[in-house]
Amino acid sequence: MAIFLYTLLGVAFVGTISSAIFLGLTILGYLQFQRETEQAKNALRQVEQFPAVSLLKPVHGMEAQLKENIESFFQQDYPSFFEILFAADTEDDAALEVIREVSARYPQIPCRILVTGNPPWPNPPAYTFYRMTAIAKTEILVTSDSDVEVSPNYLTEVVAPLVDPKVGMVTCVYRGKNAAGFWSGLTAIGMSVEMTAGVLVANLLEGMKFGLGPTIAVKKEAVQKIGGYEALGHYFANDYMIGDLIHKAGYRVVLSYHVIDHVVNQKSFRKMWENQLRWAKSTRYSRPKGHLGSGLIFATPYGLLGLAAGLALGKPILGLCLFSAAILNRVIESWLVGWKVVRDPSAWKMWLFPIRDLLGFLVWAASYSGDSSVWRDSHYELKGDKIAIRKKRQTPVTGS
Repeated sequence: MAIFLYTLLGVAFVGTISSAIFLGLTILGYLQFQRETEQAKNALRQVEQFPAVSLLKPVHGMEAQLKENIESFFQQDYPSFFEILFAADTEDDAALEVIREVSARYPQIPCRILVTGNPPWPNPPAYTFYRMTAIAKTEILVTSDSDVEVSPNYLTEVVAPLVDPKVGMVTCVYRGKNAAGFWSGLTAIGMSVEMTAGVLVANLLEGMKFGLGPTIAVKKEAVQKIGGYEALGHYFANDYMIGDLIHKAGYRVVLSYHVIDHVVNQKSFRKMWENQLRWAKSTRYSRPKGHLGSGLIFATPYGLLGLAAGLALGKPILGLCLFSAAILNRVIESWLVGWKVVRDPSAWKMWLFPIRDLLGFLVWAASYSGDSSVWRDSHYELKGDKIAIRKKRQTPVTGS
């Protein structure tokens, strides 16, 4: 029994050290992000002519604060032409009524609605982007999710790097905006801190070679060079793949300093769990080695393990030290990333991210439980990083 407990204590030590190393990398990633932000702001001031832009937005039913999300895109303070294209599977999609109501208040903004029918590709967003790209009037495409809210300077700051001919794609981090209570709040703080920390470290170690789905700005020529959105139609993580393929095609992928709001509306544990598991499996298949190693970046589970093993071995001070180190680690990361980078007020709730950190570890472990996933009203069977089968669920699920 003692050998088993000492083994657990050893695992706790390893996890505490590895999560501390990750925190150190996060700090370095934050410092690099700050330097790149200053460079990008200087470059923005030198842009003389902004390109025309087509905003591509797929919608799928009603969502929390949908009207506010949609309207924020019509309120852009962009110094050049931009149009907004919306796409829905069916003409009776409830979101279309909201879009028509909002667009009527902004007659000066060109707006078109496309009904695409049931997507014939396994990945529905890739198909809708393909259909919208075919009618887009401009050479710059900005894709974004329907559960995203943006500020008036969004387009200006996100599009500016594309003035550089070497840049083919821009993406940006986001903060979670809780719209539904406790479970939703755990997802939101995970977006703000855990997700953003991972992006900062990836940008530090290897540069940007992927996209983040809530916003991807891309040159049409870059999309065409990788084979169009058709090349993404069978991938589960199409946002990751478009960045990977554009990078391999010889373009730079840039992480913008602009931060958007990703509205989270998960009122039950089940919806929250399915959402988290889908993301984790997406990463598991798109970046298998990195995902496996991410099991060592969590701190709270190792701190709890160290506390339990320390108490069982009669070493309470050692156990408390390991637990305290883990909690301090998560508090620092929450403040540094959640507040200093994405300005999420929830980052000041010092108890919230350690709980989210424990949940994140459980989701990571569960991501190895099978080859299926769910998203909205569809069930997915996965094979490698591609979708093998997609079928409608019997009970539709709303929200993201």
